[in-house]
Amino acid sequence: MKICFIGCGNMARAMLGGIIKNGVAPKEDITASAKTEATRRRAAEQYGIRTCADNREAVRGADVIILAVKPGILPEVAEEIKDAVSCDQLLLSVAAGKTIAELESFFGSDKKIVRAMPNVPAQVGAGMTGYCANANTAPADRELTASVLNSFGRASEVAESQMPAVTAVSGSAPAYIFMLIEAMADAAVLEGMKRADAYTFAAQTVLGSAKMVLETGEHPGVLKDMVCSPAGTTIEGLAVLEREGFRSAVIEALRSCTEKSKQI
Repeated sequence: MKICFIGCGNMARAMLGGIIKNGVAPKEDITASAKTEATRRRAAEQYGIRTCADNREAVRGADVIILAVKPGILPEVAEEIKDAVSCDQLLLSVAAGKTIAELESFFGSDKKIVRAMPNVPAQVGAGMTGYCANANTAPADRELTASVLNSFGRASEVAESQMPAVTAVSGSAPAYIFMLIEAMADAAVLEGMKRADAYTFAAQTVLGSAKMVLETGEHPGVLKDMVCSPAGTTIEGLAVLEREGFRSAVIEALRSCTEKSKQI
């Protein structure tokens, strides 16, 4: 399988790492285009892939074309390459907020198009990606999409109407988790713990807690109750979080993020 990346920024490089590491495509069959020589050189040196400055040249012969550019410049890029894209090629867009209808208006309603929303943890092989496909894609195309997206974490096909929620709960949410880790560490430092140790304790606790949810299949509320002893320290802390509106703040933050994603 030959893969082409249009754009080679942070997300593209995160995807590249997983694709090559997990053997989805050999590095010899991957091409990436980028505007700057520095970006192209970095990608070539880090991954051993072919790079070029010409987007039309990059898409030639590719089985999968991954559109990894900012949403604002996607129309310009589409205008440049649309005549070079065939109906046999699969277009996979990771441009936030761009709907399948918009992508079809850019490239043509006869093209095979997938819209995806990966997140930053893809950089460490722990991404979560939601994706949806248009009517032109066959089951084999969606299987191919899943193999690409699962190479740097987990992926799940959703209805396009759910993509704004995907943006909130996985696309943007790592920033909220980073803030939580920072706040937990600050509290530990306040109590005398060294800063480096505090970040390690906080981050590993978040990682382990998430792993328990995924691997046990238990409801998060059940796992929470397992930690809460009667009149103990944990329930004392939970009471403060409830009093300060922790749940409501998280819900409202994600709802606000969802609405914003619809406006992009």
